Amino acid sequence: MTNTPLRLTGDPEADQLLTEDDNALLIGMVLDQQVPMEKAFSGPLVIAQRMGGRLDVARIAAMSEDEFVELCSQRPAIHRFPAAMAKRIRQLCQVLTDDYESQATNVWKDARSGDEVKANLARLPGFGQDKAAIFTAVLGKLRGITPEGWRDAAG
Repeated sequence: MTNTPLRLTGDPEADQLLTEDDNALLIGMVLDQQVPMEKAFSGPLVIAQRMGGRLDVARIAAMSEDEFVELCSQRPAIHRFPAAMAKRIRQLCQVLTDDYESQATNVWKDARSGDEVKANLARLPGFGQDKAAIFTAVLGKLRGITPEGWRDAAG
C-alpha cells in the first residue's frame, strides 16, 4: 500500500492530513458535493483544528449531534450545508467506530475484489454507488488498493 502525496486543497497542511489519514480522506469525500473540491477536502483539517488538533472519529461519534453540528457550523463553516453534512459525517464516524475499529482503512483492507471495496463503501453514510466507484478509483490510483477487478468496479 502506498500513499501518494495528495494536492487537492491548495493548503499543504490539509493535503498532508489527507495523505496520511484515510479517515480524513473518506470524510473529505463525503463533503465533496455542491462545493468546490478544495473546500470539501479542507474540511477534515478544519474539523481536526476545532477538535484540538486531531481528527478523532470515535470522539466525533461520541459527540451529540447538536454539538458536532455546532462545531461544523462555526465560521467559516465546513460546507455550504454545514448541519446536513455534520450529521452525515457523524453518522459515518459512528459506522467507522462501531464496525471498523475507528479506521477507514478497515473498510477496504480485507476486500478480495474491487466489487467488494465498492460495495463496502456504498454502504457507508454519505456514499452511493457513484461516489463509491469514484473512491474505489482514488484508492487504487492514490493508495495502491488494487484488488482484482478494482478498475472495473471504479468504472
